Amino acid sequence: MTVYFFIAIVVCFVCTALLGRFLIPVLKSLKIGQKIREIGPRWHKSKEGTPMMGGIFFIIPITLTMIVYAFIRTGFDEAGLRFIFSAVFALLCGGIGFADDAIKIFKKQNEGLRPVEKFLLQLLAAALYIIAMSKWGGLTTSLYIPFVGVSFDIGRAYYFILLILIVGVMNSVNLTDGVDGLASSVTAAVAAFFAVYAISIGNEGAFYLAGAVFGGCFGFLVYNFHPAKIFMGDTGSLYLGGAVSALAVMLDNPLIIITAGIIYIIEAASVILQVSYFKITHGKRLFKMSPIHHHFEKCGWGENKIVAIFTLVTVAACVLSYIFK
Repeated sequence: MTVYFFIAIVVCFVCTALLGRFLIPVLKSLKIGQKIREIGPRWHKSKEGTPMMGGIFFIIPITLTMIVYAFIRTGFDEAGLRFIFSAVFALLCGGIGFADDAIKIFKKQNEGLRPVEKFLLQLLAAALYIIAMSKWGGLTTSLYIPFVGVSFDIGRAYYFILLILIVGVMNSVNLTDGVDGLASSVTAAVAAFFAVYAISIGNEGAFYLAGAVFGGCFGFLVYNFHPAKIFMGDTGSLYLGGAVSALAVMLDNPLIIITAGIIYIIEAASVILQVSYFKITHGKRLFKMSPIHHHFEKCGWGENKIVAIFTLVTVAACVLSYIFK
């Protein structure tokens, strides 16, 4: 099992890096570049035109290694179907992001799918995943509370909680992808946590998927560290959001993503608080800008400093999550 895990890491790292080397010039020649919002930090205007949709660099090798693993190591038993459903779900999430990015490129603007369209597609993908997992993947209705170590059978309400959690995490990872290397670094740490967690309970499928995501994120960081040569776009961020959500579900501990992925939650919470405070106070702002990584940018923090500190916070949160899982 460990051999396949390290093969997945190496293959996904190398293939992601190689795809970046060959495809970044192609994306540049096709003028598939990022449009920068006027409301963003003014220094981000220098990023205008940086190629986007880079998420395909790691989605392709991760998906191919998942297919190989499915043929070699899994069957159509409960564990095998859990793995297959989770890999397909992550791919569906990436597909939603790909459609969003493609519309942005085609229309030459910063808006792709309308928010309601994107939200409904995310709900549909998450609902299909939950249905498949409950019918054929052994998904129960028992909600485990990490740090407390107790479970409650809450019936079908569990599926509703799972639906909200999965869609919320997908969008939270998307919000985290606003500084060079941030989403990739944080998600690499979260994937490493899930790999350790999975091997500790003998969940081979989750162990392998986490390793592939870890390798893909590091391969992407070769080109995504500041100053980034490529952005993952919604293609990549929604895929990663789907992948980490699926890993939590595969381990029958979905709430653990709230603590292990604390940065995702903080990023999303900062946006909710900013909008709410703005409306309540009729125009005042709680932060200089949201998501919160932009607040720290406006406080004078460099992008590499933000990535380093946010990643260290994630590592610390993952260690605590593992200890008190």
